[in-house]
Parts: sequence; C-alpha cells; structure tokens
Amino acid sequence: MSAVESRLAELGLTLPDVVPPLAAYQPAVRSGAYVYTAGQLPMVKGSIPVTGKVGAEVSPEQAKELAATCALNALAAVKSVVGDLDRIVRVVKVVGFVASAPDFTGQPGVLNGASELLGEVLGEKGVHARSAVGVAVLPLDAPVEVEFVVEVRD
Repeated sequence: MSAVESRLAELGLTLPDVVPPLAAYQPAVRSGAYVYTAGQLPMVKGSIPVTGKVGAEVSPEQAKELAATCALNALAAVKSVVGDLDRIVRVVKVVGFVASAPDFTGQPGVLNGASELLGEVLGEKGVHARSAVGVAVLPLDAPVEVEFVVEVRD
C-alpha cells in the first residue's frame, strides 16, 4: 500500500474504484509530467447520494462533503494513470463547479471540501491553485464536480 493510501486509511477513507465515464472521454490523461482528470462527480458505488442545487435542496455542508468525495474520485482517476499515488509531486490546480441556487454565493466554501481533503492526505503536495465556479446545472443533477491537474514523477 502506498504512503498516500496509508494516509487515507488513517483518515478512515478508502480510495474508490475509478468512476466509469458517462460519455466519450477518459477519467484521466497523462501528458508529460502532468495528469489531467476529467470532471469527477460525487459518485459513491454508482450513484450520487444527494442531488440538486446548493443553497436550495442541498446544504453547503452536504456539498462540502460531496466535494471531498469528488476529490477521492479524482485521486482514483490519477492512480489509474500513474499506478501509485506516491508519484504525485504536487496538485497544481483544482477546478470546482457548484450547481447553485440563484442567490448562493458560497462556492469557495463548498470547494474547501476538496482542498482540505487534499491537504490532509498529501500535506504540502496538496497545496494548489483553485477556481470555484457557480453553475446552473451539472450532469445527473450533481451538486458539485471537481477536476485536477497533478504533477507526477516517473
């Protein structure tokens, strides 16, 4: 077991299986020293546990937890390409989309779920640049979607 996966276990978390693509794309692609993940939904065993708009049907706290689930799914996608999460040099960029009620403006707080998980799991390697974007709707009525750019070593 890699050090990253051991750390996940210490936190009571398990790296999930890679979420199969919903359309014509790959969950992650490597180009040189970088892995780019597709947008990861908060899928758990094939379904999204809570759907709807953040600030309406979904609370910001629920959405923050779902963003952490997205981050776990993105780590699984990275592992599918590089084989070992210990090869991560650093998370370079996280982009998050939050399906938001019209008056909801707490997107950064929601995306902290993903950012904080990366910090807990990867330490300094998990410190990254980030965008948090509010959108009208996401695939499958998901409240949140997260994608990464990760630098890896051979």
